[in-house]
Amino acid sequence: MPRGIILKGIGGFYYVKTEKGIVECKARGKFRKDDVIPMVGDYVEVQLSQHDEAKGSIENIFPRTNTLIRPPVANVEQLVIVVAVCCPDPNLLLLDKFIIAAESKKLDIVICLNKIDLDKNDAYIDIYNAYLNAGYKVICTSTHTCQGIDELRGILKGKVTVFAGASGVGKSSLLNAVDSRFKLQTGEMSKKIERGKHTTRHVELLELEDGSYVVDTPGFSSFDLLDIKAKELDCLFKEFREYVSLCKFRGCSHTSEPGCAIIEAVNQKKICGSRYQNYLQFYNQLKNVKEWKK
Repeated sequence: MPRGIILKGIGGFYYVKTEKGIVECKARGKFRKDDVIPMVGDYVEVQLSQHDEAKGSIENIFPRTNTLIRPPVANVEQLVIVVAVCCPDPNLLLLDKFIIAAESKKLDIVICLNKIDLDKNDAYIDIYNAYLNAGYKVICTSTHTCQGIDELRGILKGKVTVFAGASGVGKSSLLNAVDSRFKLQTGEMSKKIERGKHTTRHVELLELEDGSYVVDTPGFSSFDLLDIKAKELDCLFKEFREYVSLCKFRGCSHTSEPGCAIIEAVNQKKICGSRYQNYLQFYNQLKNVKEWKK
């Protein structure tokens, strides 16, 4: 039976790329019985219809390396988090939520600061330096000047990558610039509320010219962190890790304890203050969540 990868799923139909082309498939009833739902990005085995090789059924789903719930996609290797430097203004709390989610799934992380041509005062440099110093790959892009597009294209090569970010930050425009074959709809910004219209209606795996895959996802502005334990949060902040073992007290929450190495690093500006403030906000949110809810 042919093997392939699910590119998209709409209305109970799954479109699987195989060596025989794209096959429209239904999932076998056994998956429903086992409470398994095929996901975009799944590697599967399909049974072709005797009457039409462009149609078939999913017979087997191979083990997943990981799964994301929002967006619902499997076997992702890399997350590109797109942040507009203006129009809309950058939301660093949301950026850190995405980073934490990606760290918990052990994904490679790239931060893409987009629309830099609109930032006449180069204020985005502070964000660039903060996250670069935290240990992340940061690139700066503009679809109008094409700055950073070649670099972004190189980052995507050979991987399955999710593009994520709030509405209006330019994810679809970036993908159109990366591969001229894409004709993804882009939204116009509302001048009154400066929020992007949702232009991507479903999750779809898009194949680049070199055979790599990217996922364009519906824009969203919230992320649920409730599956992360408060005591594990410090290790999801990359720049915290070298200081955790230096704290005076074992199990330090890094919120107010004396002898906390992370607080001292913040005071010495070795750790970005805004990143630390976001840590505190997440920690206070998570510490009251009952263990049985996780």
